[in-house]
Amino acid sequence: MTMEIIINAVPEETRVALLENGVLTELYIDRKRDQGIVGNVYKGRVAKVLPGMQAAFIEIGLERAAFLHVSDIAAFPEGEEAQLEMNGEEVEGDEEEEEESEERRPRPKSRRRPNVSIEELLQEGQDLVVQVSKEPMGTKGARVTGHLSFPGRYLVYMPTVNHLGVSRRIGKEEERHRLRDLVQRLRRTGAGYIIRTVSEGISDEEIRADIEFLDRVWQTLQEKKDKQAAPSLLHSDLDLSFRIVRDLFTNKMDRLVIDSKPEFERIQTFVQTYLPHLGPKIELYSRDEPIFDAYGIELEISKALGRRVWLKSGGYIVIDHTEALTVIDVNTGRYVGKRNLEETILKTNLEAAKEIAYQLKLRNIGGLIIIDFIDMEVGKNRDKVFGMFKEAMSRDKARTHILRISELGLVELSRERTRED
Repeated sequence: MTMEIIINAVPEETRVALLENGVLTELYIDRKRDQGIVGNVYKGRVAKVLPGMQAAFIEIGLERAAFLHVSDIAAFPEGEEAQLEMNGEEVEGDEEEEEESEERRPRPKSRRRPNVSIEELLQEGQDLVVQVSKEPMGTKGARVTGHLSFPGRYLVYMPTVNHLGVSRRIGKEEERHRLRDLVQRLRRTGAGYIIRTVSEGISDEEIRADIEFLDRVWQTLQEKKDKQAAPSLLHSDLDLSFRIVRDLFTNKMDRLVIDSKPEFERIQTFVQTYLPHLGPKIELYSRDEPIFDAYGIELEISKALGRRVWLKSGGYIVIDHTEALTVIDVNTGRYVGKRNLEETILKTNLEAAKEIAYQLKLRNIGGLIIIDFIDMEVGKNRDKVFGMFKEAMSRDKARTHILRISELGLVELSRERTRED
């Protein structure tokens, strides 16, 4: 499989496309007037405590106050530890899995005693340091957490959690032990780290340098916190181009192509400093045809904006958004089949299952989703369609929860929402 990163950078916005065998699988857009804030750290002030919701609103200097749930407060009752929640499951010790998406962050989750309420932890007017875990969406403000995490190239640093985890994707047991023992020796007491997949085979010196860099980031933030009044920004994450290079530009990538010379030079300098072995894979695109047109990406984006998406057989799916959920309907359209109605329906549903999984990821549709597959009379056919859909969704980095297909041909699922679709 060929894997490429294509970057279209203009003064107003940066667009990044991830291609697998020439097919657009992920799209990221960062507009200068509306830059993402996930990962930013703020010194905030408690504006309101809501005992009925066990939550608080925090002023962080944005248009709308941020939302903080009691489970996201970095304060634990005596004798209790934190757990890490990643990919929708709570895990401990060496079983930590690190998800390599530029928007995903590990989320420590408190095992808090039921009698500890938010009123005992926060008061109105109190200052505290929080990190944005979800972008503002619609009328809702950002969601924030007190459990801070700072992604480096090889490690994710969690200064408020005493935990050491290793990515499950590092398969060799001896390499897992080497990396765990190395970080255990180098980390300061109480500091938490997740060892990322890209650490496999990396030298001790590179791991040490990553730890030192992340520690400097934390120390700088601490100094700012003591000097600045709330609400104020203490730390902002890298811009989109650098986040993509940090999180996705690995040995598995065949190349990274960018159409802006200034941005090309910035990325080259960054890569020569931190990832010199990947330097030859960076290319400057200089043809007259726009880069997204040359790679067929613009056409895919225009399709992603349409309500109706056609399938290869002639069937189609319709995607509608409501206030509460997204509804996807499957239709046979122009496809009339060859043998019988059940076979026609099965073929259409199987095609739709793969296309829907692709569209959910490409459009970044989150929240509650209902899929209305065409009714199938044969039970094993429903199982085939459900199995195909689950397999296609297994490649999605966002957390999902899928319920089995119902007698009416409906599939209900929830997909993690971290930013606008």
